[in-house]
Amino acid sequence: MNTKIILASTSVYRKEILEKLQLPFDCLSPNVDESPIKGETAQALVLRLAKAKAVAGAKLYNTINNNLDTHKKDVNNNPETKLDKISYIKSGSNEIQPAVIIGSDQVAVIDGKIVGKPHSSDKAIKQLQQASGKAITFYTGLSVIHSQTLQAFSLIEPFTVHFRELTLAEITRYVELEQPLYCAGSFKAEGLGIALFEKLKGDDPNTLIGLPLIKLIQLLKKHDIQVL
Repeated sequence: MNTKIILASTSVYRKEILEKLQLPFDCLSPNVDESPIKGETAQALVLRLAKAKAVAGAKLYNTINNNLDTHKKDVNNNPETKLDKISYIKSGSNEIQPAVIIGSDQVAVIDGKIVGKPHSSDKAIKQLQQASGKAITFYTGLSVIHSQTLQAFSLIEPFTVHFRELTLAEITRYVELEQPLYCAGSFKAEGLGIALFEKLKGDDPNTLIGLPLIKLIQLLKKHDIQVL
């Protein structure tokens, strides 16, 4: 039986990145408290949360499938229900299709401090002023867990962005045009944010957007899933 791929995220950006692999997958929303633990480093935080999201996704996947028989009638009558969209039992079989669940988390660090999402134009401008002429390192935690064996492979992937010296006028103009209010670091690397940079340093540009595909391919292979 083929192994299903599940992305434990509702991020549009991660979904778009994963689609590059041209493998079928579904998304689940893991209910994970993302609050940092006192004294926790950025690397420890993203690794812990990536693992937690993968585990939460596996539990949700298994719960839905274990309860599927009970809800079959409801699912058949309501084909748009969540259960119908992620029911993976093959027709005529009671065997649950195995899955690997991908969990990922990312934070940005500047001057040794974790940088969050600005949520307002004023805070975005302040973040970019702070970043001007400096380097921001993004740490992305990645974890891939098997739904049945619960075997997991996890890692941390860094990526560093070097900002050029920015004027207040450039920063203000950028924030007005792209509104990066829900992006850590206050920029969208896949868009106009590229105009803010002097150089990029990392193994995989996808990491900057939230999902390191090169490393993910390696972890999927450990679960016997070949991309090509």
